[in-house]
Amino acid sequence: MWRMAEDKQQDAMRIDVDLVRQLAQLLDDTSLTEIEVEDGGRKIRIARKAAAVAQAVQYAPAPVAAPMVAPAELGAASPSLAPSTANAVKSPMVGTAYLSPNPEAKAFVNVGDTVAAGDTLLIVEAMKVMNPILAPTAGVVKMVLVTSGQPVEFDQPLVVVE
Repeated sequence: MWRMAEDKQQDAMRIDVDLVRQLAQLLDDTSLTEIEVEDGGRKIRIARKAAAVAQAVQYAPAPVAAPMVAPAELGAASPSLAPSTANAVKSPMVGTAYLSPNPEAKAFVNVGDTVAAGDTLLIVEAMKVMNPILAPTAGVVKMVLVTSGQPVEFDQPLVVVE
């Protein structure tokens, strides 16, 4: 009987506290809401409550290609005429950009649309969580720099609002 209990203790999962702390720090650094790591038979999941706004966005399972507006299409024949991306809204995380809440819906914004501060420009899916990317200020959408379903990197320009 004692031998069986001892074997169970040896089989018990040993928690790597340093790994848990590193994953929690990664959540803070990347604004993610959940991380799951699997190593053989061990699985560690770190999560925190998602923002209420993020829960309202529907999952878009299949990407829908939307026309990307390139600087050349906006009259960027010479560098002096090229629109600036200085006012670009950048991705706060690595993920997949979606321009609409689902494949059948129209895009959140299009070039030429007027937006108010706080309006949703697009969403970035990271770890199966839909994160709305909001307009920081009111203005006009000058360029959409990504297509729906496109992978995006941290700090990558997404939309220019001036």
